[in-house]
Amino acid sequence: MIKAVVFDLDGVVRHFDPDHLSGIEAAHHLKAGAILGVAFQPALLEAVTTGRITRAEWVARVGAAVGAPAAAAAWAAERGVLDDAVLALVGELRNAGVRTAILTNGTDTIPEEARHLGLPEHFERIFNSAELGVTKPDVRAFEQVLRGLGLDATQVFFTDDSAHKLAGAREVGMPVHHFEANGGRSAVEGLRAALAGAGLPLPQHP
Repeated sequence: MIKAVVFDLDGVVRHFDPDHLSGIEAAHHLKAGAILGVAFQPALLEAVTTGRITRAEWVARVGAAVGAPAAAAAWAAERGVLDDAVLALVGELRNAGVRTAILTNGTDTIPEEARHLGLPEHFERIFNSAELGVTKPDVRAFEQVLRGLGLDATQVFFTDDSAHKLAGAREVGMPVHHFEANGGRSAVEGLRAALAGAGLPLPQHP
């Protein structure tokens, strides 16, 4: 029986406006994609999301690499917006007695970001890779989540918008769902259907 649902943060619960970043790059005469091209380089991203460097250090390195520290700072200042449809589903789960949590490949500022966004009002726990020391899809991240919740793998459902990050959850035996991030409300209904398929039915919404 599913007793908890764990959500990815960015791309599921929180979204960023791509036009905001495009505007920053244009204003600073940078090529489109320049900032994320550096920020998401595997080695650099792994360093910040496992807590080996701080978010401030990460942003500084990105700014230096693109030759526009102010552009990197402006990009990093965006907080994103929460998905109301996802939060509504979270509310339904909690009302049904199901525990909810987040597992994110995040940086050292996730606790402050979570407070700013009001996430503790909706989620019992926020598991942050920068604190765990490992990132999804490493099975050790999911094992720490299970220990933190005090539940068996079969009792914890996980959803993420990155299909490859589901691998570790599957390996430890958690039921999973690939959240279609660009699907709008249909993405939430897809998650609702997946939860029902895992034995956790909730009312369908029009």
